[in-house]
Amino acid sequence: MRKGSEDIRGIVFFDLDGTLLDNDKNAIPDSTKRALELLRRHYKVVLSTGRDMDSHYSVRWKAEVAPDAIIHMNGTKITVGDEPIFEHYMDPELLSRIYDFSMKTGICFGTTIGDRDYYTNPEKKDRADLAFTRAIRRNYCPFSELIEGKVRIHALSYAGDLDRERPMVESAFPQLELFGFDSGVGADVVEKGFSKADGMRRVCAYYEVDEDRTYAFGDSENDIMIIREAGTGVAMGNAVEHLKALADHVTAPIWDDGIYKACVQLGLIGEEDEKRA
Repeated sequence: MRKGSEDIRGIVFFDLDGTLLDNDKNAIPDSTKRALELLRRHYKVVLSTGRDMDSHYSVRWKAEVAPDAIIHMNGTKITVGDEPIFEHYMDPELLSRIYDFSMKTGICFGTTIGDRDYYTNPEKKDRADLAFTRAIRRNYCPFSELIEGKVRIHALSYAGDLDRERPMVESAFPQLELFGFDSGVGADVVEKGFSKADGMRRVCAYYEVDEDRTYAFGDSENDIMIIREAGTGVAMGNAVEHLKALADHVTAPIWDDGIYKACVQLGLIGEEDEKRA
């Protein structure tokens, strides 16, 4: 048994955008921070996100949440502290075919590594940024660096009209999985066989914690698998409707103390934790 695992009551997995992070306010609610503080007494806290939390745009939230482990990019990269325990890299030949497809169709694919942005048709990424949150000053670099293997990547994202273009992408690349954003203007793009649920299993194996002692919180399409497979799946009140239908518990929206309320209702934190704080 991994050292200290006998003292863990379970593992709680949190999506970031729309779950911990209120994107409209660009802030993590104070009640959510309080819940995380109290949870750490008895549970491992794990971020489970489509983002690469080591990228320039995400390290702020990584520091603020201070998770025990992170499932990055829907399970294609997993870290415990600063230690990578799993990484899957996309094949440059597949990236080359995606690039050719993108040039023919005008569809935007890309990723961010550190503070460098590698996107095809970057003007579409700029429009998607505005639709999702706000203008972002990106540092665009040649996508060819990914194809040439100068930069290795775990996953991609897509920016555009998902309802219209998704069938084209899925027909051309049946080996890819698209997890749509709530905004409808993009998706996480990973190779099939990877998901947050896959990441959850790897984290449970690392900590030697049974999967029935897991809790997963989410709000979007890329949370479906982990919500289904966790011991207890929790949908935010602001979640997409089909996720709510799958969840074991539906809490209040993020802006109405949804994380804190669910942790109390599920018995993850209680009066004794508040008294000891």
